[in-house]
Amino acid sequence: MQKQLIAIVGAGSGVSAGVARKFGAEGFTVVLMARRAEALDERVAELKASGIQAHPLVADVTDPVSLAAAFATVEAEFGTPDVLHYNAGAITIGTPLEVSAAEVAGDFAVNVLGALECAHLVAPAMRERGAGTLLFTGGMLGVNPVASRVSAAIGKAGLRNLVFTLADELAADGITVGTVTIGGVVQAGTFFDPDAIAGSFWDLHTGAETGEIQFVES
Repeated sequence: MQKQLIAIVGAGSGVSAGVARKFGAEGFTVVLMARRAEALDERVAELKASGIQAHPLVADVTDPVSLAAAFATVEAEFGTPDVLHYNAGAITIGTPLEVSAAEVAGDFAVNVLGALECAHLVAPAMRERGAGTLLFTGGMLGVNPVASRVSAAIGKAGLRNLVFTLADELAADGITVGTVTIGGVVQAGTFFDPDAIAGSFWDLHTGAETGEIQFVES
């Protein structure tokens, strides 16, 4: 029986690393995508040292051609992803009157448009199969915005609405869509430990939770 496959876009050392460890421990093959090959190789080596089958792919979420090529490679070498985790994010610090429209647009391309492009690339095959999971890393700025983080607030609000609209569109196709909205600084050994957050993504995938999990301290 072929192992299930998770493709993680925007792979790094925080949330996505926790998700890779969790899904890998549950028997998934893990494909990591990011812009920097060296960082990817480091993440893959860590996973392989834990007995997890992992593979790196360089891709730029702001370049549709790059993304399409990466997912074509995934399809050819590993098959259709069972799970997509979109974790890419960008932030320009500043208030609405301090940041430029170009800066906000550049961040939005990473925070939202890259996520939409990835959904376009994986959802058709999931629809045909009648199963699949789309997961997105959200942030509380999308729910409770602050002036000094306006770009991230716009991006996370856009991503959150994309999640809800994708869920509405794909509900009848057997595809799970969910987001973990994180309300703090991700750091190992704290409440916002990447491995704890990864458990919430797993709960969304398995159906133990649905739609949105707001990962916040009570």
